[in-house]
Formats: sequence, structure tokens, C-alpha cells
Amino acid sequence: FSCYTSYGTGRFGIKMNTCKNDRVILHCDMNGFYAAVELLAHPELAGRPMAVSGDPDNRHGIILAKNQLAKEYGVVTAETIWKAKKKCPDLVLVKPHMDKYKLYCGKINSIYQRFTDMVEPFSIDESWLDVTASQSLFGSGRQIADTIRKTVKEELGMTLSAGVSYNKVLAKMGSEYKKPDATTIITKNNFREILWPLPARELFGVGKATSEKLDKLGIRTIGDIARADKNYLHSLFGKAGCIMWEYANGIDESPVCRYDQREPMKSVGNGVTFRRDLTAESDIATAVKALSDTVAGRLRKYGYKAYGVKVDIKDTHFKVISRQKQLFAPTWLSEEISKVSMEIIRSSWKISSPIRMITITGINLTDDINQEQLSLFGADIDQKDRCEKMELTMDQVRRKYGSHSIGFASVINNDLGIEFKGDGDGPAGRKDI
Repeated sequence: FSCYTSYGTGRFGIKMNTCKNDRVILHCDMNGFYAAVELLAHPELAGRPMAVSGDPDNRHGIILAKNQLAKEYGVVTAETIWKAKKKCPDLVLVKPHMDKYKLYCGKINSIYQRFTDMVEPFSIDESWLDVTASQSLFGSGRQIADTIRKTVKEELGMTLSAGVSYNKVLAKMGSEYKKPDATTIITKNNFREILWPLPARELFGVGKATSEKLDKLGIRTIGDIARADKNYLHSLFGKAGCIMWEYANGIDESPVCRYDQREPMKSVGNGVTFRRDLTAESDIATAVKALSDTVAGRLRKYGYKAYGVKVDIKDTHFKVISRQKQLFAPTWLSEEISKVSMEIIRSSWKISSPIRMITITGINLTDDINQEQLSLFGADIDQKDRCEKMELTMDQVRRKYGSHSIGFASVINNDLGIEFKGDGDGPAGRKDI
């Protein structure tokens, strides 16, 4: 029957056929992950309100994460440092260290994999686990969640909140329901009681713009979404309206992917908020060159080529425009990505208008890296081959000596706040939240 599927913990040699409605899904969400990692290196800050933030000198002045004490003062993620300081004058700020966060992300997911190989990371500090077939070894979903929380606390010195439910969406919302260091069980019998009174914006997948539109329609809670006419929501929001209605009614059959069989990437991008506004084409070209180098390097690292390039530009009033262009042939070369990005910018932006941030993204990815369409008009294939050999050689140098070891001359020693750091991914930059 189609409603049946096989859930396994392959490492333990266990398989069982289970109805989808009987699944047991966990969502584990680390509590203040960045801040928790930084506190391991700065235990003296444990009793003080602390937050991880960007660099105000480079205009990255927002809160990336905060500890529980800062949260009690009302400090929230993504707000500006000056707002956070206004709420909490004694707030201690710590610079982020992404290499440490990636390291601990790996350690945390390794713990999860002791209980099941059906582990699907959702972000650097969140993962779904399908423990349906693990219960015969480790107990009920609640017991597994509590054991994982205890193990992470004892081995890594950090806490997490877990949601346990029969699908991914409700498990995710369960992990958000009670924090820190808690387990919340959401079942087919209690999800209405727990979730329906919550504001509509608390529903997984509902963003600020959608919640504002719902509010104007008098749809203010998750229960209101669930009780609304599905066709009416579809007429207003398209496919997203139907998904919204299903989530509010506890319907989600999406599977948890195995840790080694996650969904393929859909895009690869990088964005930087610059130390100063870009007001000249030479500045823009330098920024685009650096960002394209990063995107191309990541595409090659992950084994993808892009059939399209997307450019997002944020001005000094924080207004964002987004433009994209499809390519004749897929690419993973920075020279081609840079060229297309500049074409997009010249055709859609007044060059003299100040730019605060640029994001470049390779889209419509393919893992068939040998796929190529040759131009009928005599494209210089030899030049493209030379360019590819050069960039692949740069990859080798960076892997051996660090990403700071080699770069394009036009980018090195710039005053835009773009620096080459030894993080394995090229020019360092942080995408605004």
C-alpha cells in the first residue's frame, strides 16, 4: 500500500515497515548555538549577558546569537547592536568564529547518528531525526530526545530543545515551543490545543510579509489558518497557501533524508555588506570579482555548475533588488560568473547610486559537470579551457596553503572589507540576516 514505507537505522541492521502516520520524528534545535560555543572558550562570561555579533566597524553591527541572560533582557537575533545595548547596557559582545561552529555542528550530528542514520540537518544548529525504527533499541521518542539532550550537555557542554511528533513540521514547531533545554511532544490528539492558539507568524514557513497579509484578512492565529478555506488560501498565496493550510492542520508527509543522502543543493551564493558604500564601477567590479571567486570555488568544491546567476543589491536605505540571468552553458568559473554579474548590474542599476551590499548566487545547478553546449558562433573554447585550468590550480593552492594564499590582484588589499581568510571558501564575507 502507498501509505507504507520503510524506515531504517541501517547501521544497526534494523528495518521495519511502518505507516507514515506512525512515524516518530525528532527536531533538535541547539539553544543559542553560536553563543554556547563561544562560552566554552570564555567560561568567565557564563554569568553575564553575552551575544555574538558582527563587526560594527565593517557595518555588520547586528546580533547573531545571544545567551539566555541576554534573552531575558529582550535582546533578539538580527537586531542592531545599538538597540541591543539600549536594552542591556552591560551586554558583552564576542566576535563570531564560523570554523568553530562548523566543528561543533559535526560533533552534534555525530551524536545524533548514534541513534539513527536518518539525520537531516536543517541548518548549522538544527536537525531532523527519524527514530521510528530506533525505538526498539533506545526507547520511545521522548526517551530518545531526553537521552540526546543529556548526551549533548554532558559531552559538549551545550543544551538543545527537542520536538517529538509524527511529522517534520510539527516536530520543528515542538522544538520552538519550549526553550531552553526542553522536550515537547506534539501528537495527533494535542497539536490543535498546543499550536492553534499561537499567532499565525509562528507557523513554520510563514514569514513577516505573509503574516501581515493574513492579519489584514482577519487570519491571526494558526487555528484561523487551519479553519480557513483551502481554496481561498490558494487563490491568495498560490501553492504556498495550500501548504500553509496543510501545516496548520498537521499534515506533512515529507521524509527525513539519510545523513549521507541529503537533497542536492539548489543554489550556491555569497554576500557581503561593505565597509563603505560602493559608488564607482571600479568598486563594484572589485566586489563582484571577489564574490564570484567565492561562488565559483564553492561550486567546484561541491561538484556543481550553474545554469544561471542571480544578483541581489541592497542600497543605503536597505531596499533590495534581485535580478537574474540564464546562461547558454553551465559554469563554475569565476570569470564567467563575474562577467554575467556585471552585465546584470549595468542593466538594472544606476552605477552612481550607493550600494551597501551585494550577493551573487549560482542558480539552476547541475551535477553533470561535463555537460557543455558549444556556441555556433565560434566561442573561444581554448580560452575557457585555460581559465578553467587556472582556477582549478588556484583551488589546489588554497587547499594546500589556505584560501588566503592566492587571490586576484584586483581584490587583494581592497578597502571594502573583503578579506581572504583561511576558511577554505575564499573571500570572507557575512550575509546580512
